[in-house]
Amino acid sequence: MARRSSAPAGKGPSQRQLRVGELIRHAIADLLSRGAIHDDVIAGALITVPEVRMTADLKIATIYVMPLGGGNEQEIVKALAANKKFIRAEVARVVNLKYAPDLRFREDASFEEGMRVDALLASEKVRRDVEGN
Repeated sequence: MARRSSAPAGKGPSQRQLRVGELIRHAIADLLSRGAIHDDVIAGALITVPEVRMTADLKIATIYVMPLGGGNEQEIVKALAANKKFIRAEVARVVNLKYAPDLRFREDASFEEGMRVDALLASEKVRRDVEGN
């Protein structure tokens, strides 16, 4: 059975989804910067939270994380998932919502995708097309 998107086809997230996602992103970034999550894997890494995507009903937050400098992304995602209950309680305390969203942690691949696009743009074949030769 195919999964259906919670947003209408061709439309992006609503202003409310974006606003709540940003509030949750700030709350989690604050937890990470304060060292409030007591886990050896998390404490030993500088972690950035570039994006949080909310479902239309605001019940699920997908949090994209990336350690600065790269490396051991999977271990960090597993450690954050293991501490999900604590993080969710702290987010619920900071962000005033009717329901505390379920948190799902994922690796952020946007940096790698950006580097791939930069490499393509710098290639000789693309440069030749742009210059019109």
